[in-house]
Amino acid sequence: MSEKEFLAQVKMNQGIVFKLVSLYAADEEEKKDLYQEILLQAWKSFSSFRRESKFSTWLYRVSLNTILTQKRKVSMIEYKESIDELPENLQSETVIVPDFNSVKEAIRRLPEIDRAIISMHLDGYENIEIAATIGISNNHVAVKLYRIKQQLSKFLITER
Repeated sequence: MSEKEFLAQVKMNQGIVFKLVSLYAADEEEKKDLYQEILLQAWKSFSSFRRESKFSTWLYRVSLNTILTQKRKVSMIEYKESIDELPENLQSETVIVPDFNSVKEAIRRLPEIDRAIISMHLDGYENIEIAATIGISNNHVAVKLYRIKQQLSKFLITER
C-alpha cells in the first residue's frame, strides 16, 4: 500500500481516532497531540500491517497502543477492579435515558483498558475482535463487558 492509499484509509477511518482521543484526552491541546502521535505511529508501523484484519481494526489497535503508551509516560496506570453491587432499590426496572455527554463522561471515568473495551463494543466490534486487539481472552472480554456495563449504570444513576 502506498502513502496515498494509507492517507485515504486514515481519512476513511479518522472517526475511530477522534473518538478514542476524545475518550482519553482532557483538553483540546492534548487531543491534538495524541492525534498527531497516533498518525505518526500508524505511519511508522504501516509496513508491518499484514492485512490479516481490516485496516480499521489495525488502526484501532495502533491508536489504543499509542494512547496507552503516552498515558504511561505521564503517569502510572492504575488497574483495579472496584465494581460494587447496586443497592436493591437501584436494581428496579426504571429506565433512564442519559444524554450523550453523560455517557461520554461516564466512560471517561472507567479505567483505560475498560474504556477501550466498551468503545470497541459500542463501535460494533465482536468480542473476538476486541479480545485480539486488547490482548485478552474472548471469555474475559464478555466478563469485562458485563462489569463495565454495571459500572456505567452505576455512574449514570448516581449522576441523576
